[in-house]
Amino acid sequence: MSNDKTILSNVDPKKTVDIISGFIKDVLEKSKSDGLVVGLSGGIDSSVVTFIAAQSVSREKILGLIMPSQTSSADDMHDALSVAEVLGIKKKIIPVDNIIQRIGALKVDTASDEKYKIAQANLIARARMMILYYHANAMNRLVLGTGNKSELLVGYFTKYGDGGVDLNPLGDLYKTDVQKIGIHLSIPINILNKPPAAGLWHGQTDEDELGITYELLDEILYLLEDEKLLPHQIAIKLDIPEEEVLRVMSLIISAEHKLVPPPLPKIRRN
Repeated sequence: MSNDKTILSNVDPKKTVDIISGFIKDVLEKSKSDGLVVGLSGGIDSSVVTFIAAQSVSREKILGLIMPSQTSSADDMHDALSVAEVLGIKKKIIPVDNIIQRIGALKVDTASDEKYKIAQANLIARARMMILYYHANAMNRLVLGTGNKSELLVGYFTKYGDGGVDLNPLGDLYKTDVQKIGIHLSIPINILNKPPAAGLWHGQTDEDELGITYELLDEILYLLEDEKLLPHQIAIKLDIPEEEVLRVMSLIISAEHKLVPPPLPKIRRN
């Protein structure tokens, strides 16, 4: 892989934060909503988006929900709480295990737990989404998304789970961009240095599951999406096998259905 640190064009952290802050204000005003509800995971994405939201609207208009499961780490819980406390926003801890256990008990094929491993992980994300919207609906608020461009492009999110939001302020920033914004915002160092993980099972990390580092993934995505280079050109530029570029492209193609409304047939009327 190339060690060239200028593959991705740089984003200006201050200008980017200003743009996102204005975006949040605008969406909230146009929707005539009373505030925001955000899931605090203790990770970089949710921390960054909540820090920016706290610069955008009155802090009493932000509710941070911390929704641990049995696979959540104590460090993540601590970091999520610290973000809420540093920002002075209202917070609530709502464990999701009871919901997961009740729905998990409905498995059709009880003899094959391995089959349900990914389904169980997605179930955790969908349970959190339901809790976020339960509070948002009751309080006339919007659900603040935490997904970044890297995750959106390759489908590294749960459809109708963490992908179920009202606005996605980080949606045009690659994961490595979010890291730079986090440094600019003085996000706690332990959050900045923590390996990205969704906490969907014990020992899970994003990069292990994706089979690629975010640094390399972002370079490939940038060259594909922004620079419009061909796979063999990217392979040469980054000094990696072309197969790795093609694998990322296959992830993008497989994820397309997650980013558009469900298909429907067009009916002709006489």
